[in-house]
Amino acid sequence: MKNRWIALYVENQVGVLAKVSGLFSGKSYNLQSLTVGTTEDETVSRMTICVTSDDITFEQIKKQLNRMVEVIKVIDLTNVPVHMKEILFAKVLHCTTADKEEVFQIAQVFNVQVADIGKDSVLLECKLTERRNNELIALLKSKFKTIEVVRGGAVAIESISTSCR
Repeated sequence: MKNRWIALYVENQVGVLAKVSGLFSGKSYNLQSLTVGTTEDETVSRMTICVTSDDITFEQIKKQLNRMVEVIKVIDLTNVPVHMKEILFAKVLHCTTADKEEVFQIAQVFNVQVADIGKDSVLLECKLTERRNNELIALLKSKFKTIEVVRGGAVAIESISTSCR
């Protein structure tokens, strides 16, 4: 069992997301991440999906997705060089002045933006890899009492060169 990534080009129509996610839930496949957005062609959306599965199950998933009328193209990104980022907002609450300084230093080291600051809180905006976001969360949890995290799913595009993730 490992994380596997799929990019789907689908018709940009009402109900397509429900059909795709319904395929996963109907077969009891657990989605780790699903993001969707329009492409340069407004009639086409691209979904980036992460699922944890074995080889046989993953092949079944790809075949079932290919059979769907609304699916234009299925791309297996699992072993392909890609550029992949995940958006994350991390709010550090109940900060002292010294805490805020430390949050700013952490933001600098991780190359993330301070999106907002309040009397006793700091909001970070991160566009990092999943691994790097996990490292940031672990560090914030170890340093501060109260943090709030909101994550979006990853988006990915095939690499032009050979650099990977």
